[in-house]
Amino acid sequence: MGPLISCDDLLVTTSPQPPIEPTDPTGHSGHAHPGSGHPAGHSHGHSHGHGHGPAAPVSKHLRKVIAAVLIPFAAAVFVGMAVLWPGGAPAHERTGVGFDRQTQQGTVVSLEQVDCKSVNASQVPPTGDTSTPEGREAQAAQTGECKKATVEVGTGPDKGRTFVEIVQPGAPRQLAKGQGVVVAYAPDAPRDLQYSVIDVNRKFPLALLALIFAVAVVLVGRMRGLFALIALIISFGVLTLFILPAILQGSNPLVVAVIGASAIMLIALYICHGLTARTSVAVLGTLVSLLLIGLLGSVFIDWAFLSGNTDDNTGLIHGLYPGIDMSGLLLAGIIIGSLGVLDDVTVTQTSAVWELHQADPSMGSRALYRAAIRIGRDHIASVVNTLVLAYAGAALPLLLLFSIANSSMGSVANSELVAVEIVRTLVGSIGLVASVPVTTALAALVVSADRPGTPVAGPASEPARGGRGRRRKR
Repeated sequence: MGPLISCDDLLVTTSPQPPIEPTDPTGHSGHAHPGSGHPAGHSHGHSHGHGHGPAAPVSKHLRKVIAAVLIPFAAAVFVGMAVLWPGGAPAHERTGVGFDRQTQQGTVVSLEQVDCKSVNASQVPPTGDTSTPEGREAQAAQTGECKKATVEVGTGPDKGRTFVEIVQPGAPRQLAKGQGVVVAYAPDAPRDLQYSVIDVNRKFPLALLALIFAVAVVLVGRMRGLFALIALIISFGVLTLFILPAILQGSNPLVVAVIGASAIMLIALYICHGLTARTSVAVLGTLVSLLLIGLLGSVFIDWAFLSGNTDDNTGLIHGLYPGIDMSGLLLAGIIIGSLGVLDDVTVTQTSAVWELHQADPSMGSRALYRAAIRIGRDHIASVVNTLVLAYAGAALPLLLLFSIANSSMGSVANSELVAVEIVRTLVGSIGLVASVPVTTALAALVVSADRPGTPVAGPASEPARGGRGRRRKR
């Protein structure tokens, strides 16, 4: 079996190598010898058999130590997945509320302008007071121009059946002829009211955007980009086939999230970065940080009395599956949400330590740590800012509502809707900040733990590469 090729080996750039001095045809490098009377670069009649270039920074013994830690951990993760494997989401009767509705695909086959009053678009008579949103909507529904859309059901047992949908002028979702739509089916309703349009069909633009993303990743990242896409697909597979169904089956959300996130971490990091000591150190750093996030999240979710049931969707989940621990589900979301950024931080810090050691093999663990932590501080500043802005952007409509209500910052932060996001952001950020010194210290200790011995001599007749040899596998 040949050597495993990691993603690092597929990089175009080469790592810095000690320069190799010019050689003459006899194979002797141009060293100056004290007392010889010859300047540096002058050839002698004999040759040196010493090879040039640093040896591998991690010995077989140290790799065995890392394997002794990670192999039992990986075995425990996959045994846990086998024990908790759900075998699919449990069945339940449709409630017809929110996302829990029977849906089919449809197409708008015709569209015509009609008077809203003639189709009785609004059952609320105009109040005459147009200063309120309700009054304006009622007035428009009685006097404006509506659209009468004829929609054909394209899937399901009633394929080919048509129904009429009235679109009011102020509706946020307007329809066009030929547009694909998602229709809800209510079997218990009267026949004329069984179908209604609930959304538009966005599958093609979303699929096209995903294809553009995949092509861009492969074109720029090449083989490493391809491995990243494979890891992404596997991560979604673990999420949809294991984590979500296991939680719905009644397993503890925290235990499921820890096992699932650990499986994603192991698979994604080793696929993207190779089965190397460098990747193993990044895995250990990520694991320690995830444990810290889980501990802090558990403490502050309980202390702040966060129920996790904050909106219609979580309320529907709790109604359908009352056995699910919603606060545990919140903590599981924090752990899974932090994993992606943690991978980036730990891999970057580990790579920084390895490259610093390769540039100067004489650096000890303390010097390596001090040099790499300066890189980590810059990384911390950018990553924490990114995380906070990502959560703020996701909660922007909610923040706008509080701004419209002229609520103070204290009352906004105290509401559970915002408190959940604050705990999510700060706990995740603390884990990210802690991952930098933890991973840097582990990498510095591992890379400087043992000194490589004298490398095997290479052929004396091998031509010099001018300081740019092949990239070493690590």
